[in-house]
Amino acid sequence: MDAKALIAAIGGLVLLTGSTLAQTSTLPLWSAGEGRALYDEKGTPSLNLYTAAEPNGCAVVVCPGGGYGGLAKDHEGHQIAQWFNERGVTAVVLHYRLGSQGHHFPAQLADVQRAIRTVRGRASEWKVDADRVGVMGFSAGGHLASMASTKFGEKAYKAIDALDEHSARPDFSILCYPVISMDTGVTHGGSRRNLLGPDKKDDAAAVAHVSSEKNITADTPPTFLFHTDADTPVPPMNSILYYMGLKKHNIPAEIHIYQNGPHGVGLYGGDPILSTWSGHLDNWLRSNGWYAEKKNVERAKVSGAVSLDGQPVSWGTITFTPYRPGLPIVTVRIRNGKFAVRDRSAGPVIGHSQVSFSASIWETTGAAKDRLRTHDQLAEFDPSTVQVEEGATYQWALESK
Repeated sequence: MDAKALIAAIGGLVLLTGSTLAQTSTLPLWSAGEGRALYDEKGTPSLNLYTAAEPNGCAVVVCPGGGYGGLAKDHEGHQIAQWFNERGVTAVVLHYRLGSQGHHFPAQLADVQRAIRTVRGRASEWKVDADRVGVMGFSAGGHLASMASTKFGEKAYKAIDALDEHSARPDFSILCYPVISMDTGVTHGGSRRNLLGPDKKDDAAAVAHVSSEKNITADTPPTFLFHTDADTPVPPMNSILYYMGLKKHNIPAEIHIYQNGPHGVGLYGGDPILSTWSGHLDNWLRSNGWYAEKKNVERAKVSGAVSLDGQPVSWGTITFTPYRPGLPIVTVRIRNGKFAVRDRSAGPVIGHSQVSFSASIWETTGAAKDRLRTHDQLAEFDPSTVQVEEGATYQWALESK
């Protein structure tokens, strides 16, 4: 089986595990009584649980947008949960309290903290790994997810039961065209007004307190960001400021800003360009090991030599695709016939992997006929499957078709 067939098979496996209808249920976020009385509860915040047919242990709390005045429950909630279920991820859509219902900060922070703690507290029951619980948000829901990622240590409510003994810190965060800053000129005015309320919407201290780019620390989790340059309600500077803050603290992050596209797109499946953002997210989640238990993501330092048509590969890549679904795919650069991974955390996953190549020898030959050869332009080679082990060395002699 070549690498393309293997990747297709793995992709099919992943999608097949979640293609059956997921189990869904709705439960109140706060138990009746003490927890709900904390903020003179008038709304009904809830958790909408979407369990994959064959959960892989990862879970994500999803916060739909709506300017803290409403909730985009379908394209930023229900559809997103189904997308996660197709990949074996348990999704929990949070219907949090809203400013339009008279609930202002810190009610929303309390809701998302309680949601994350609930997932961890019920991890065994929901077949979730408590070390792989993320948060995702869109627009104002992205702001809420960013607060969950920067203010998880802030006590937004008094502990009421055993669930509150669990950490409220997400292990990773996904922010889609998020409101981040509450500063005038950058923020979405309606979100600021609904979150802080009429009495504090212009209070400088209150605004700074909930401007997430100002609250990033070294403990803020790794983050994936997606925005469009044409977004006028929530300018892309929101995502840029957050990304810059993450880099200031050396926190792993990935950002995608598309030139075109309006605000509030969700998956945007009809657009062949903008819809690719979810594929980037899928790759990010897999590359960082969130689809698999940590014990299954041990990596190795490896090295080796690669030639093409009898010449050292001057420029190319080798890709290790694990046979076990959900594990990170790792690509390593080849230069002057050799490759090496010296940082174990960036190496291929220990175990059986399919290998594939791209390769060029033009720098050596200077021949006009020589060009970059991708995997489908190479003859079959041996070995095409390897057992990745710590410190292993490999050698391949490739030939053009």
